[in-house]
Amino acid sequence: MLALVGWRYAHSTSAPVVRYQSAALDHGPLAAKVTASGTVSAIVTVQVGSQVSGRIEAWYADFNTPVKKGQLIAQIEPSLFKAAVEQARANYEAAKAGYDKAIANRSLAERSYARALALFGQNLAAVADVDAAEASAGASRADVESGAAAIQQARAALDQAQLNLSYTRILSPIGGIVISRNIDVGQTVAASFQAPTLFTIAQDLTKMEVDTNVAEGDVGKIHEKMDATFTVDAFPTRTFHGVVRQVRDNATTLQNVVTYDAVIDVDNSDVALRPTMTANVTFVYATEADVVRVPNAALRFKPDPATVAVMTAGAGTSAAQDDLAVDQRVLWTLTGSRAASHVVRVGITDGMLTQLTEGDVRAGDRVVSEAIVAGANAKKGP
Repeated sequence: MLALVGWRYAHSTSAPVVRYQSAALDHGPLAAKVTASGTVSAIVTVQVGSQVSGRIEAWYADFNTPVKKGQLIAQIEPSLFKAAVEQARANYEAAKAGYDKAIANRSLAERSYARALALFGQNLAAVADVDAAEASAGASRADVESGAAAIQQARAALDQAQLNLSYTRILSPIGGIVISRNIDVGQTVAASFQAPTLFTIAQDLTKMEVDTNVAEGDVGKIHEKMDATFTVDAFPTRTFHGVVRQVRDNATTLQNVVTYDAVIDVDNSDVALRPTMTANVTFVYATEADVVRVPNAALRFKPDPATVAVMTAGAGTSAAQDDLAVDQRVLWTLTGSRAASHVVRVGITDGMLTQLTEGDVRAGDRVVSEAIVAGANAKKGP
């Protein structure tokens, strides 16, 4: 690491005093990183609700309870639903009886119509009698069709009542661990507008994911199958590892800040991580084993013309900032009490240190990160 030094002074009885803050360039490894915060969660989490309203009669799964798919985890008091099933069954039986009656009436009406036609052929029946018998036969046929439809309608109502009764048994849709239970015995749940959440079940806590909020300026550096590390407040000295599964295109905007969700798969075999923990994530997108490193504060140092004149004792000027390429910076080095500017090229950065790839500076040179000009009689001090 770079060792910062204290203030350096240029002493003169007739010239202004320049106070410097400087550091030495050094060699070492460098890793370019993107940091983000995120939330730990199970890969599959299901909110179990109720499709019918009623009073909770019993529950059979509590917090942290392992459950299997199809296991009964709660019971809604079923009396009203059982009564509805019996009523629907009675209506269904009545519809079947009505259908049988309509068939019998149709048979009688068709025989009456046949007799009327026979009598009419022997001039023993009037036309009006034949027309009446024909109309009665047609009406009886329609009654049969209506009866068949009534049976289907009653059967559907019975099926619905039986389905509603089955919904009073709350079953686990997946196997996993109960994360939360939001009900108690005697509590009434209302499913009129929206299914209430009774339980939250995580499928497998040995495989977790971290949803991170990556700033839009950094999202281009993140890609699938990229390694990531993170820490959580519960284990501040432990580093967890994961792999980026997906960088989602759906952006989130909060207070004009745009972020993207980078999803990280994490092996949680020891079940140390728990849902909703806050993760401090680091993505390393470039590394160098041994480079010349400069503090970022020195690259940000841009003295005004008056300060430059004092720093160089009128012997030089600063390089023009507008003529620099994207990867070029102006770096000030310090020799004794004199400073000089250099145009250098930079590479990757970790936010505090930056790689120098080109320039007439080397490891061990002192670089200026701050310069303050004071009067000749200014009080010396840090």
